[in-house]
Amino acid sequence: MRASSVSHFRPAQLGGEPLSVEAFETDGDQIREGVLKTSDGRWVPIIDGVPSFLTGVLQQDLSAFAQKHNLPWQQTSARAAAAEQAKTNETFSDKWRRFKNYGLEPQHQEFLYGWFMKKFNLANLDELKAFHAKRKRILECGPGSGFNSRFMAEQTKGEVFALDISAAAVTTYENTRDLANCTVVQADLMEAPFPDDYFDFIIADGVLHHTPDTRLAVEALYRKLEPGGQFFFYVYKKMGPARVFCDEHIRKNFMPMTPDECYAACEGLTELGRELSRLNAKITLEKPIPVLGIPAGTHDVQRLIYYNFVKCFWNDAFDYETNNMVNFDWYHPHNAWQHTQEEVEGWLRDLGAREWQINDANPNGISVLVTKPA
Repeated sequence: MRASSVSHFRPAQLGGEPLSVEAFETDGDQIREGVLKTSDGRWVPIIDGVPSFLTGVLQQDLSAFAQKHNLPWQQTSARAAAAEQAKTNETFSDKWRRFKNYGLEPQHQEFLYGWFMKKFNLANLDELKAFHAKRKRILECGPGSGFNSRFMAEQTKGEVFALDISAAAVTTYENTRDLANCTVVQADLMEAPFPDDYFDFIIADGVLHHTPDTRLAVEALYRKLEPGGQFFFYVYKKMGPARVFCDEHIRKNFMPMTPDECYAACEGLTELGRELSRLNAKITLEKPIPVLGIPAGTHDVQRLIYYNFVKCFWNDAFDYETNNMVNFDWYHPHNAWQHTQEEVEGWLRDLGAREWQINDANPNGISVLVTKPA
């Protein structure tokens, strides 16, 4: 991180007071190792270029770090739900150590940015770039490899902050460290170390349903949005009964596995998706099947099975391992909630929001862009 970023941090767990920075190891203008300190001597470590605001069970063992730099040892506690979140972190820390270039390969970007255009209801890439260019302060929660944090920082003259609770924070840092307007922090989004009413755009794409309580996560980030700012989030949609049954059965068996075991177990599903995709077959249903949530019309066979029966993702833009990772991402996390549009809109009304759009980007999820009243 750069020393100039320190002024933005106001961690509630440290009383919200200003922090100073002390660097132990630098690389150009980057602080690779150091601490952020309060006036009374409490400190937050900077390790591998990333300040970590995690506490309690979420925090790594810092005893050696404290001894190395002659720092007073401090016991910290975390919110009650943190122990549950720690289980989900194991999945995503492993994932983003393995797939550090996800979204950064040219063949990935056409698919991924095309999907963002659908989620924001934009017509083309130029509109997507303009959407980010007007922002002065952006927060992305759950950046993964950092590909989208990088894209946004390249479009705007404002500042981009990428926050991740897992080891993905280090991956994102390594993939964005050359950008002067991009700062990465490791933190629990429920305790994001920034003032309320601070950002004019917040994005949490496919993240909030992996927390212990999706609604509380929406509320926590909404507080960080300035009046007139916009908040985009994408959460899993409640699927049809056959898909829900299969998902629950598979997840019950896959979730207790180690990441290596689960990747191996997902290979059959990935192969199924690949072979169905290679069929390139379509069928037309003149009548819907409401009891299964299947509409009438023409269906690609792979998509029909994927949307209604079992997650068997396949996209030719990705290699086999990346396709398999997408299936792993669905079945291994400890938390993976699904919601209805009516449920999500109820949250927004309770927050006092009056203006939002829900874009039909795909049948698996709910894409929400909400504006906070000015």
